[in-house]
This record gives sequence, C-alpha cells and structure tokens, in this order.
Amino acid sequence: MTDFNIAPTKPRKTGPVARKDETGENFPVASRLIPKHLRPHVIAFYRFVRLADDIADDPDLEPETKLAYLEALERTLTSGQAKHAYLKPATELRESLQKTGVSDRHARQVLRAFRRDAVGARCHSWSDLLLYCRFSANPVGRYLLELHGEGVAAGPASDALCSALQVLNHLQDAREDWTQLGRCYIPLVWFDDAGISVERLVEGESDVRMRAIFDQALEHTDRLLERAAALPGLIQHRGLRMEAAVILSLAESLSKRLKARDPMKAKVTLRAHHKLAAVARGLARSFSAA
Repeated sequence: MTDFNIAPTKPRKTGPVARKDETGENFPVASRLIPKHLRPHVIAFYRFVRLADDIADDPDLEPETKLAYLEALERTLTSGQAKHAYLKPATELRESLQKTGVSDRHARQVLRAFRRDAVGARCHSWSDLLLYCRFSANPVGRYLLELHGEGVAAGPASDALCSALQVLNHLQDAREDWTQLGRCYIPLVWFDDAGISVERLVEGESDVRMRAIFDQALEHTDRLLERAAALPGLIQHRGLRMEAAVILSLAESLSKRLKARDPMKAKVTLRAHHKLAAVARGLARSFSAA
C-alpha cells in the first residue's frame, strides 16, 4: 500500500549546468559580424566560460565543491579526459583549440578569476578590481584577437574594453551579487571613504552617498572606454573590427544609462532602441577606423 506521507525525493543532480546561453548576454556573442567558420569556436569558448562562471556563482554549492568542479574543468581542458557529462564544454573547447591552434591560456586564466569568486573574495580597491578583470574578462578579448590572427598591438585597448564591460556588468548586478552571493566587486575602500557600510547594498534605492559610489565607478569606467576607443583602428580583420566597434558603442550607451538610472531599484539594461542606435554608431565608427 502506498505511503502518501513520504515526500517524493528530489532528482539527483548529475553535475553543474550553465544557467543561460549566448542569447541572454548584454553584448553580442559570435554575431554575424564574425566569420561563419569561426562562430562555432567562439561559441565553444563562450560555453566553457559560461559554465565556469555559473559554477562560481551557484548559491547552492559550497566553496570546496565549486573549486572541485572548476579544477575538473581545467583538467579536462588540458587532458581531454572527461569522466562526467557536465564536462562536455571543456572537451568541445579543447577540440576547438586544437583545430584553430589558439592557446588554452585564455580559458585557464578565466578559471583563475572564478576560483577567486568561488571563495567569496572581494575587491578592496580599484586596482584590485582591475586585477580581477585581468583574469575574468580580458582573456576573452585576447582569445578573439588570437582566433582572428591579430597581433599584439590591439591587446591593451582590448583589455580596457573588456575590463569596462566587466565593471558595467558588476554595477548592473551590484545589489543581486550582494544579496544572493554576499559578493561585492565595487571597491570596499570607496564605502569606507563615503562613511557607509557595504551592507547598504541590500537597500532598494540608492541614497546620495551610494549614488556617489556608483558615479565614481562609472567615471573610472569611462576612462577605460576612452582607452578602448582606439581598438577598432588597431584591428585588421574587418568583421572583428566591426564587432569591437559595436560593442564599444553599446558599452558607452550602457554607461550613460547607468548614470541616469538607479541600479539599486532595478537592473539597468539597454532597450531595443538604445541597442539599435549603438549598433549604428558602432558600424559608422568601424568604417571610419578602416
């Protein structure tokens, strides 16, 4: 006879999974500006990074478990041996890198940042935040440059753009990062200087001092975008040059919108008309940089 007092057991997880795909990102991933034959490789890199990022951000996993999963991803990437189905993005990226001849150092550098996330490390200063971006974001741009056969000249400008994109994303998610993960990427020293606690991030609205901190972050980000402005003119590949110019324009638009909106009230995003205008500006910029 069935015992209806026994609660059904939850299905056991077979391993971590990415919680979104490339269509849910702020900025284009493997758009049609990228040559068709290279898009699968960009997607392979993205899916590896996406899975690693979501592992580090999973609120249901203990730090030790996160680190073990990340270690398994890197081990599979370097060895090609996968014992679990969730490691498929690592084997697919390994195959992609072998086909293209691109180094695996970019993907491995990203894992270094996510290991830091896994243990809840915080950024104490702007330089500390830039160091985090050096591993969490900049390798993405460096990967794309190498994939397209670009030299080292575009590297610093690419780093500036990728770091700016990362900081903008942190500002968008500042409240959510704190309330769900206890994580703060905004430099803690800025809270000390303003005379407020980082716990203020739980509030549903920015006060004058919290707004000043956001504005300070955006000022620093705009300096990064100024350094990134040279990037399209440094890229030889036409499609990648256009992609970089569009992303640069989107980042500038998002920065402007974050100055006008309070990310504590709701996530600040670009609407369709903002994106269309930014794309048009970006394409015009790429043509002038050619």
